[in-house]
This record gives sequence, C-alpha cells and structure tokens, in this order.
Amino acid sequence: MSIPVNIIMGSRSDWPIMERATAPLTELGVEFECKVVSAHRTPERLLEFAKSAPERGVKVLIAGAGGAAHLAGMAAAMTWIPVIAVPIPAGRLQGVDSLLSMVQMPKGVAVSTQAIGEPGAYNAGLMAAQILALTDPQLAERLQEWRQQQTDSVPWEVID
Repeated sequence: MSIPVNIIMGSRSDWPIMERATAPLTELGVEFECKVVSAHRTPERLLEFAKSAPERGVKVLIAGAGGAAHLAGMAAAMTWIPVIAVPIPAGRLQGVDSLLSMVQMPKGVAVSTQAIGEPGAYNAGLMAAQILALTDPQLAERLQEWRQQQTDSVPWEVID
C-alpha cells in the first residue's frame, strides 16, 4: 500500500518543527511517512527518493530545511508531484534565509512555500490534505467537517 504524503527534513534536529505537519494529517486520517533526506549530506539519497516518489504512490512531498534550504527546491527539480516547503528557523536570520531560498525558485520549478517554523509546518500538513482531497471524496468530507469544527470553535464575542 502506498503512503500518499512523505515528510522529509534536512536533519533530525528539524523534527520538533516538522512534527507539526503530522497533526492535521493525523486528524484527517491521511497516511504519511517521515524521513531525513539532506540535500547536501545525502544527495544520492535525495535523488533516488524524489525520482521514485510517484512510483511509490506518493502524491505530495513536504520538505523542511533551514539555512540554505535546498531540500524542497532540489526535490521539486527531480519530481513532478507537488512539493510544499517549510522554512526551519535557525541561525542569526531565524529562517528568513530559508524562506527566501524556498520562495525564489526559478521559473519551471514550483515549490509551495509556507510560513517559517511551526505554523508553516502545520499548514503544510493541511495543504497536503487539501491537495489529496481534490480526488478523495471521503477526505474532502472530513476536511469540510474539520473546517466547520474550526469555525464553530470561535465564539461570537461582544467586546465592550
């Protein structure tokens, strides 16, 4: 059986942030797999991983990286499936360098980039579920129910 979402990160130290991507996927019943695949330290692993993703039934890749943050762009260059990038806050620039690296992809290599850190990782998981819901009516229904619960959880308040 194929696992539709793969979450990859440049280093094990990225896991505390990237783990947030698993929350909406788990809530919505979407299967996922998480791996460390470094663009710089394991380039051959990245090449094989990204090229084989469609054959393995992967529908969406979520890639988190800090610093130079080449992981998402390199993965996108090697596969035709959607890649969602998550900038990891690190160093002096706290993820701004990663964000700029991810959003400045050249024409023809599309990467959907989320916010820096935990909110971005969470939204990456949600975006992956939304992409899958386009062709999965049951997931679409769960997603719509999830959205309604989110709406219902915000009370109407009168502020004096």
